[in-house]
Amino acid sequence: MISKVVTGNTFHGACGYVCQDQRRAVVLKAEGVRGYDWKLMAADFERQHAMRPGLSKAVFHGIISFYPGEKIEDKMMGRIAEEYLDKMGIKDTQFAVVKHIDKAHPHFHIIANLVDNKGKAIKDNWIGLKGKKIAQELTLKYGLKEALSKDLSLTHMEALNGKDMKRYAIYQAITEKLPQCRSLDDLKNKLQQEAGIETLYKYKGQTTELQGISFKIGEYKYKGSEVDRKFSVGNLQKTLSQQASMEMKQTSQKPNASGTSLLPKIQQQEPKIPASRHGSLLEILVKPEQDHQQLPHQWKIQKKKKKQSRGLHL
Repeated sequence: MISKVVTGNTFHGACGYVCQDQRRAVVLKAEGVRGYDWKLMAADFERQHAMRPGLSKAVFHGIISFYPGEKIEDKMMGRIAEEYLDKMGIKDTQFAVVKHIDKAHPHFHIIANLVDNKGKAIKDNWIGLKGKKIAQELTLKYGLKEALSKDLSLTHMEALNGKDMKRYAIYQAITEKLPQCRSLDDLKNKLQQEAGIETLYKYKGQTTELQGISFKIGEYKYKGSEVDRKFSVGNLQKTLSQQASMEMKQTSQKPNASGTSLLPKIQQQEPKIPASRHGSLLEILVKPEQDHQQLPHQWKIQKKKKKQSRGLHL
């Protein structure tokens, strides 16, 4: 089971995406909002949000995905959703749990109000990371199969709105281009030329020491860690360094155009032994402890023995 969290400022967009298409959406639970009509649901959320109008990002949208083919009953999904929200600290507030049935991967969405029933703001510090950790805990608790990475095909990117959609687009582009790159400049060029994404560097003071990285698409800009923690400047540099080292290692083991290895020549040198002395070479191979400096003397002895044996033939 894995968790993906998006926060936003419009319940209308979130409820429309999650609930509007009734061919794929099944409302499992609705607390404090009307679950039978997505427009009424959005209006209920917005009414409570109005208690704290200064909170711009009051929309919590969590996507909980299970291992492909895993069968999860509706009751268990509902129970997991409530426990997930409780552990996240999203309590005493409105929420809706909606299962989607249009994918082979079983998954459900949670829309919750980050303005609670008393008009207080619910903290969202590190909310994405917390969601991932809690999903892992619940995976173990309920004996579910562990999903090792997120799969954005579980969401319909084209249905997301504005800033959320652009952040997903950047995530996809970096995920696709990063394995082809060996430096940050490689990644920067590919993102700009092939995806229209601008990469911005932040340096420490007046130095050339790289301190941060951001990505911009259209009017929207995100820090690397906002797209995903593995896309912070430090984690990107680590990944690129590992990829470059792996490629160098693989290249050194490949034969060059002449068919010989690119390993140091000293490892390829072998003593040139005349064809008539193959017998002595065999002895060298089976007796590796012999000193190569003794070879000429050994060959003379064997040659002498051969001459003597020839004289005995009738």
